[in-house]
Amino acid sequence: MIAMKKSLGAKTLLYPTPVCVIGTYDRFGNPNVMTAAWVGICCSSPPCLAVSLRKVTQTYRNIINRKAFTASIPSEDYAKEADYFGLVSGSASDKFPTSGLTPLKSKLVDAPLVKEFPLALECRLHRIVEIGLHTQFIGEILDVKADESCLGADGGKAFSLGRELIKS
Repeated sequence: MIAMKKSLGAKTLLYPTPVCVIGTYDRFGNPNVMTAAWVGICCSSPPCLAVSLRKVTQTYRNIINRKAFTASIPSEDYAKEADYFGLVSGSASDKFPTSGLTPLKSKLVDAPLVKEFPLALECRLHRIVEIGLHTQFIGEILDVKADESCLGADGGKAFSLGRELIKS
């Protein structure tokens, strides 16, 4: 006999979600980061990444003003820092000095990468979609930066951010 599935209602349940740290500059050029779970690839041509944010976030305002963002992926070694980036507002704290991590200026977009994180996507704002409580920012991926240490033997078709091997 096949078990019936129980309805949980309309909820935002889709697991696992990647841990992405979204990097932006504020209107004064100060680097800011926030952890965002609602991030994903949304188009292959042009290659695009979507991130959904609430209007109350500093990152929301920064993307509106600068038209760019990065998505840096932490390794397991930086789980604590990635968690911190999601708990504290950029309006209330300068997160980089507190975390001990380093903002790295992108050469392609007006947004910082997290130097210590092994993978980063550099995105130019492509489109804004107002959904409801959240706004979806779609960024065209101009480049993906990866530390040599996380690349597989094939030079980039597979990479590792910890224990798992991820194939692209």
